[in-house]
Amino acid sequence: MKLGVLDQSPIPDGVAPEQALRNTIDLAQNAERLGYTRYWLAEHHNTRGLAGPAPEVMIATVAAATHDIRVGSGGVMLPHYSPLKVAETFHVLEALHPGRIDLGIGRAPGGDPISAAALRIPTAQGDQFPHQVQDLIGWLEDRMNGEHPFARVRATPEPTGGTPPVWLLGSSDYSAAVAAVLGTAFSFAHFINPSLGDAVMKQYREGFKPSPTLAQPLGNVGVGVICAETTEEALRLATSVRLWRRRLMRGDPGPVPTIDEAIGELGPNALERPHDPERRLVIGNPDEVRVELTELAEAYRVDELIVLTIVHDHAARVRSYELVAEAFADQPPS
Repeated sequence: MKLGVLDQSPIPDGVAPEQALRNTIDLAQNAERLGYTRYWLAEHHNTRGLAGPAPEVMIATVAAATHDIRVGSGGVMLPHYSPLKVAETFHVLEALHPGRIDLGIGRAPGGDPISAAALRIPTAQGDQFPHQVQDLIGWLEDRMNGEHPFARVRATPEPTGGTPPVWLLGSSDYSAAVAAVLGTAFSFAHFINPSLGDAVMKQYREGFKPSPTLAQPLGNVGVGVICAETTEEALRLATSVRLWRRRLMRGDPGPVPTIDEAIGELGPNALERPHDPERRLVIGNPDEVRVELTELAEAYRVDELIVLTIVHDHAARVRSYELVAEAFADQPPS
């Protein structure tokens, strides 16, 4: 099983945003030490709980602070930006860190409607996302349609060793369909919408059309995980993110609350295992987490999971990733 990291750069209550970004760098260095294959940085806007509105900046910073782990976006919210600018940015990143950069593309706003409106340059009405992805690939891989009005424009600098692979990220069948038609890799956000997962991944595989850069469908799945030495400790750590997500659903994008605050607000059942039959958040000790993640990977027919862990304490977050890596390292070969 290959394991990657999705880092949303959470800001714990009482911690400065600057420290949250330093935590990201520290976690990336630990992830590389632990054998994680890739490290993706997310994009979120207008929130006091996440410090990552500019994944391209953090990709450059994390790649410079590590040596071999792949680093990429999970993802760039393409509707906000010019495809040419994104292609140029990732050409620069690839030139600086050859063979280590991933370009994950998302369609969601990464924030509330007001921040999305503030970010986007007014364009023609209608859904432009598939055309944006086509243009991005055309500039990124130097295969723009000759009839395109900007066909003579090149995304510079042009890396000599190749270009970053494109991943479409999504939690519905829309991005899966675009990825299949355009022949890109696809990452499904199980931690957002687990109920559609099997059908979406099946649709992607069955509809996949080979492209010049990808001959076969390639997918992975993003899963929320909290792991600790004991089940009881994992459930205690999970209270923070459970309350944080409840507040997000109510329109409060504040910092990740402390465990004490979460237990107080969640009530007498705070330390019990939440009802979660779809395993939106996998919580447990290393053996329990290994079993559940293996089952999810088998259900999705993927050999890579992208792990998202949010807890209040950074040391506990690093330890969770460490325990997950050790659990799979100790797993006997199949």
